[in-house]
Amino acid sequence: MNAPIRILIADDHAIVRHGLRQILSDSEDFVVAGEAKNGLQALQMARQDAWDVVLMDVSMPDKNGIDTLKQLKKEFPKLPVLMLSMHPEEQYAIRALKAGASGYLTKQSAPEQLVTAIRQVASGKKYVSPSLAEELANAITDDSERPPHEKLSDREYQTLVMIASGKTLTLIAEELKLSVKTVSVYRARLLEKMKLKNNAELTHYGLKHGLVE
Repeated sequence: MNAPIRILIADDHAIVRHGLRQILSDSEDFVVAGEAKNGLQALQMARQDAWDVVLMDVSMPDKNGIDTLKQLKKEFPKLPVLMLSMHPEEQYAIRALKAGASGYLTKQSAPEQLVTAIRQVASGKKYVSPSLAEELANAITDDSERPPHEKLSDREYQTLVMIASGKTLTLIAEELKLSVKTVSVYRARLLEKMKLKNNAELTHYGLKHGLVE
């Protein structure tokens, strides 16, 4: 029998980590060998031990999932990272895959989908749902056909989603661990790139394109 797949779970909610551990414990070929409550802890644990798969939340304090993913792929290029998020696929999936993720699942996914995804990325393959595969196909189309928000940097995009969700620049700065001045720069850049005038127009855009829950 092959050695079980060693999994590191990184999520800031203890109840989510417990739930994931319960789901994965039903599979004999899995062992959840560690849990991290934020991105920084996930990086430390990745450096201290050998893992077959990292299962990581997109939204975490200290260092968000996308930033942690980029750092992990820089230090451990072959380590499969499966991103898990409460956000719909159209919000972060393509960005996560471009940053090096081996797959992306929403937290609404069925448990058997999670099990399939982990086995697939552990074997060196990518995992995408059928709906995400369609999104990826659309993303390959001519640049001029892509919606403006897909051309933003990751930080500009995060700022857009948070402003559209009704968060103030001060709150965004706190969550992203940045200065208010830096967040203001991102806001100015994304307004210019998207040819929008103010927060009201940003919010309208976010709602129209399904970027806000």
